[in-house]
Amino acid sequence: MADTMTDTVSNTPATAAPAAEAPLAEHNYQLLSVRQLMWRKFLANRLAVLSALVLILLYLATIFAGFVAPYGPQNGKSRLSYAPPTPIQFCDDAGCSLRPFVHPVKAERSPVTFLLEFVADEEVREYIYFFERGDSYKVLGLVTSDLHLFGLRSDDARIALLGHDQRGRDLFSRIVYGGQVSLTVGLIGVLIMVMLGAVIGALSGYYGGWFDNFVQRFIETLRVFPEIPLWMALSAAIPPLWPPEWVYAGIVVVLAFLGWTGLAREVRGLTLSLKKRDFVMAAEASGASTGWIMRKHLIPNMLSHIIVTATLAVPVTILGESALSFLGIGVRPPMISWGLLLSDAFKVQVIALYPWMLFPAAFIFITVLAFNFLGDGLRDMVDPFS
Repeated sequence: MADTMTDTVSNTPATAAPAAEAPLAEHNYQLLSVRQLMWRKFLANRLAVLSALVLILLYLATIFAGFVAPYGPQNGKSRLSYAPPTPIQFCDDAGCSLRPFVHPVKAERSPVTFLLEFVADEEVREYIYFFERGDSYKVLGLVTSDLHLFGLRSDDARIALLGHDQRGRDLFSRIVYGGQVSLTVGLIGVLIMVMLGAVIGALSGYYGGWFDNFVQRFIETLRVFPEIPLWMALSAAIPPLWPPEWVYAGIVVVLAFLGWTGLAREVRGLTLSLKKRDFVMAAEASGASTGWIMRKHLIPNMLSHIIVTATLAVPVTILGESALSFLGIGVRPPMISWGLLLSDAFKVQVIALYPWMLFPAAFIFITVLAFNFLGDGLRDMVDPFS
C-alpha cells in the first residue's frame, strides 16, 4: 500500500512554476508647478474663460471706441429721432448679395396715431463697407484718425445696429463711447479701493491696540449708513460748476472711499493669522522694518485673496456709477456713461414705444455677470488643490 502511494506521488507531475508577472504598464507622469495647476484649474471653468473673453472684447472696444463706433457720440440727425434699429440684410425682393446692406428709413406721419413711423425704402440698397472713412477721432487721445470698422458711403443713409436716441444719434456708438467711463470707473475705483483696504487693513491687524480700535470703529461708522443714500449725499456735494472730467474723478473717489471697508476687514483678519507665523516672527527678530514685512511677507501671502475680492468689487463699482448717473448726480454731459444713457429711458412711455433705449442695461448686465463669473474662476484658481 505504501509503495503504491509512493508510486502515485512520484508519478504526479510537478506543479508548474507560477508564470512571471507581466511587466506593469508604464505610466507617463508629468510634474506640474503650482502656477500650471492654477492655470489648468482656471481653464476647466468654462464660464470663467468665456467671461474673460467677453471682458477682453468689451475693453478693447472701449479703448478703440472711435474705430469700432461708426459715428461720433454727438453725431445725430433730428429726422431720425427714436428711429428703430436698422436690420442688416443679405437678401431682399431684388435678390441676394454677398456684401451686407441696409435699406434707408424715412419718417411718415401715421394717419391713425399721428405719430412718426419709420418705413424702410425697399428700393434703395446702402451697402456696408469695412474699414470705411467717417467722423474723425483720437486714438487714446493722441493720434487723430477717421478710419472706422464699418460704415456707409452715403451721407444721407445711416446704419444703427441698436437704434437711435431722441436726437437721432446712433445708440450703438454712444454705448461704445459710454463704456470708456463705465468700465474704467470700475477699474480705477477698485484700484484705489484695494490700495486703501489692503494697506489700512494690514496695518490695523499688524499693530493692533488703539490704532486697530480706531480703524474698526471708523469702518463700522461708514458701514452703518445705507450705501446708495450715502453715495447720493457725497455725489451731490460735488460742485455743479466743475468740468465733466473733474466730476468723473470725484465719482471715482466717492465710490472708492466707500468701498474699501469690506476689504480692510478681510485683510485685517488674514494679517492677524499671518503675523503669528514663524517666518514673520523670524523677520521681526532679525530687525526687519514694518514696511519690509508688509511688502515681502504679509501682502504677497494675501495677494490671491485681494485679487479675487477686487475682481468681485469691480461690478459693484460699475453698478454704483450707473445708479448715480441714472439718478442724475453722476457723470454729466458731454461725457457719456451707460447709466447716463439709461436715464433717457426713465419714462414708461419711452420704454413702451422705444424699447431699444434699454440696450445700455443689457451691457451693464453682461459686464456685471462676466465679472462675477470671472471672480468665481479666480477663486477656484487660487486654490488649485481644492
